[in-house]
Amino acid sequence: MTPSLVALILAAGLMLGGAASAAPRRVVSMNLCTDQLAMMLAAPGQLISISHLGHDPAVSPMADRARAYGRNHGHAEELFRLRPDLVLAGRYSGGAAVAMLERLGVPVLTLAPARDLTEVRENIRQLGQALGQEARAARMIADFDAGLATLRAARDAAPLRAAIYDPNGYSWGNASLAGQIVTEAGLHNIATELGITSGGQMALETLVLSDPDMLIRSPRYATASHAEEVLSHPALTALLRGGTIDAASGPDWSCGTPQLLGAIAALRAAAAQEGAAGGDTTEKNTTPGHADAAR
Repeated sequence: MTPSLVALILAAGLMLGGAASAAPRRVVSMNLCTDQLAMMLAAPGQLISISHLGHDPAVSPMADRARAYGRNHGHAEELFRLRPDLVLAGRYSGGAAVAMLERLGVPVLTLAPARDLTEVRENIRQLGQALGQEARAARMIADFDAGLATLRAARDAAPLRAAIYDPNGYSWGNASLAGQIVTEAGLHNIATELGITSGGQMALETLVLSDPDMLIRSPRYATASHAEEVLSHPALTALLRGGTIDAASGPDWSCGTPQLLGAIAALRAAAAQEGAAGGDTTEKNTTPGHADAAR
C-alpha cells in the first residue's frame, strides 16, 4: 500500500468520524413531549418540524412558540420527505412509523415518558447530547433544580390533602409524574391513603368520603366526552361548596419538562390563597369520612 493511499484512507476515516459525531442539522419531532424538549434545546434552525399536538394549546404549554415550526402527523412517509438526519419519538407512540424510518436508514432517538423528576433530568441530558447541545442541557437542568429548590422552600409544615381526578375517575399516586407534582407543591396526595401508587381509578364515592382539601381536575375539552362527565358530577359540586379548593391540571402537566415548575407553582398558589383567606382545615381533616371510611 502506497503512502498516498494510506493518507487518503486516513483522511476519509477522519471525515467519516467527523460526520458521525456532528450535530444533526434537520431534526424532526413526532411526539408531544419531545416537541417541547426539542424547542427548548435545539439551536436556531436545527429543529424543522414538530408534531401537530405540539401546536395544540389544549395539551401543549408551548403552542405559541410552536408556530415557528412546521407540523407533522407522525406518518413515516411524511417524515421521510422532510429529509431528517434525526427523528425524535416517544416510546409508546408511532411504533410502526419509527420501525419504517429505521428500515429506511433514518436515525431515530426514542425517549420514554418521564415517571419522576430524575427521569426528567435524564431525558434533558440525553436529548441535549443527541442534538449536540450538551451545555444548553446542563444549564436547563441547573435552572430546573434551582427553581425546584425555591418551590420546596415554600412548603407548608401541615400540607393540605389533595386529590387528582381525571376523566373516567382516574387518579395518580406518588409513583407517577402527576403525583410528584402534587408532592412537590407541598400537598399530601390522598391516592397514597387509598393504595394507588402509580395510577388507577378512584370511585366517586371514595373521593367524596375522603373529603380532600383540594380537588385537582383536568380541564374539559370543548367536544362532548362521556369519560369527562364525572368531572362535573353534582357530588363534586357539593364537595366544592363545602370548602374544598377547586384546582386544575393543564398543559404544564403533560410532559416531563421544566414546564412542571409552572404546574407546581400553580398548586402552591392555590394553597397559599386558601391560607391567606384564613381557611382552617383542622376540622375538615379530622372529620370522619377520610381514607379509613373510604376503605
